[in-house]
Order: sequence, then C-alpha cells, then structure tokens
Amino acid sequence: MKFLDVKKDLFFTKNDPQDKRLGDFVQDFNLKSINKSQENFVILGYPDDEGIHNNQGRAGAREAPDAIRKFLYKMTPATLSKKEFQLFDGGNLEIKESLFERHEFAAQKVQDLLEVSHVISFGGGHDYGYADGKAFLKKFESQKPLVINFDAHLDVRPFDREKITSGTPFFRLLEEFHDFDFVELGIQPQCNSQNHYEWAFQKGARILTWPEVLYSGQDHTSIILQFLEPFILKRRPTFLSIDIDGFSNAYAPGASQSFATGFDPDCFFKVFHVLCKRLDVKVLGIYEVSPLLDQADRTSLLAAQIAFERIFA
Repeated sequence: MKFLDVKKDLFFTKNDPQDKRLGDFVQDFNLKSINKSQENFVILGYPDDEGIHNNQGRAGAREAPDAIRKFLYKMTPATLSKKEFQLFDGGNLEIKESLFERHEFAAQKVQDLLEVSHVISFGGGHDYGYADGKAFLKKFESQKPLVINFDAHLDVRPFDREKITSGTPFFRLLEEFHDFDFVELGIQPQCNSQNHYEWAFQKGARILTWPEVLYSGQDHTSIILQFLEPFILKRRPTFLSIDIDGFSNAYAPGASQSFATGFDPDCFFKVFHVLCKRLDVKVLGIYEVSPLLDQADRTSLLAAQIAFERIFA
C-alpha cells in the first residue's frame, strides 16, 4: 500500500510570474526539500467512501480529494501575505487491503509527516478522522492536545472492525487515548441518539449543539467563541476535524448527508481564523465532501477555501 501521485494537471498555473497560483508553489513531497525555517504543509487525499457506504450514507466522497485540489491550486497566495511557507502534495491513498488496514497505513503516514510538517487531509469518509487523530495523538498526547470537531454528528458509533463506518472515528479515539481535550461543535439533534450523547459525555466530551447556538438570541460567532474560551487560553497542539455536513445545505449541498440547519461560512471562518491564530493546528482534516452530489461546485470550493485559510492564517 502507498500514496499515489496526483495528476500533474491539478497543479494549476497561468504561466504568469505576475499572477502566481498555489499550483505554481506546490511540490511533490520530498524530505530533502523541507526547509524547517518555514511553515510546511503537506496535502494528503483519502479517496475512499467505504465507511460512508457502510453507514448507509450517500456515496461520492471518494471523488473529493482531487476535486478540492482543483480549486485550491487555482487560488492565489494571500494578498499582502509575507508568510514564508512550503506546500507539498503527498498524493492519494491507494485503495487496497481492508478499510482497517488503510486507516492504519494512513495513520503511520501522517505521524511520520508530523515530524517535519503540518498536515491537511481531504477525505473521504469521516472514518479517516480516526487515522488523522491517531497519528496526532500518538505524536502530541504528552502535551495535553486538543481535538475539535465541527460536525452535525457526534461520530461516536461503536466500532466493528469487520464493518467500519464513517460514524466511528471519535469512539475509537476516545477508547484508545485519554489525556486530551475533545470538543464537538454544531451537533444537531436529529442526527444523534441519546445513548451516543451520554457515552460521549461520560468520556469527557464537551458538546455545543447547533440549537444552543441558533436559539441563544446572540451572535453565533460570539456564542461559539465563548464556549471555546477555556480551551484556547494557551497555544497547544490541535487537530481540527471538519465534517462538511456540519454546514447548512444552502452552502454545502455536496455532502454525504445534508441538512437545512448548520454553520454558514461567515460564522465558521470567523471561528476558524481565531483557532488557527491562537492554537498550533498540526492537523486539519476536511471530510465527506461529495462532488457527485454538489451544485455548481459549492462544497468543493468551500473545502478548498478552508484549506487556503489554514495555510495563510
């Protein structure tokens, strides 16, 4: 098993030195190219929606990594940004062996990359949040790290190795690791059973539901940042997990599951920007974008802009 190189035509360029795009900067990952005096970012793709299929969700997320790349690499480096960065593409996970083995292989890859770089991953099903999270926690557990999940779902369904679903990543992480803070934002009541709520609370999860935000009578961004304040008082290693179905389907129709309620981009990006500034975001995972279900590429574009904001925050 390995990560396969992506098609070179995804590395967009206008061949214009006065109008460079991220496709002009991105390189194939090579340890010899790493400059540790700069911020390094490696993009990985998980073109795999078996876990979504096993959870009876809507297939299509296997197409997401390259769809997101297509838009990300067309974007221009942030205007007036003086940030020194290197951007690498580590390719797409080869889809062979079992889903369990694919998770283990991906986790080891991410853990190795974290020695020299930040990681941005494009799913694929949210089950790959386990692979990213396992790598992150194995690397940083001694530093009381933080995991924040933006999502409509708790994703703490019990784990069955023979039929892994996209709803299991945080069940697995909370069972295997213990010394980290875990926050879930935007959880929607129609998506989660009472048993799953109770299990997550017993494991120490802190949960802010979307109704708590929506019906607060206050600015949504302020409510979320007030809730997060105890967790972001000091800079520490952080894994941000973004399940795109946490957004309203007005903004992200191309998701493995989609609802009228949820985050809007303006609120999300205000919160996301604060997190990227205050915390040391080692891993960003964006999951369950489904280009086959999208409308005018809105969801893939949103995912690309989230990755762009992480690089230039």
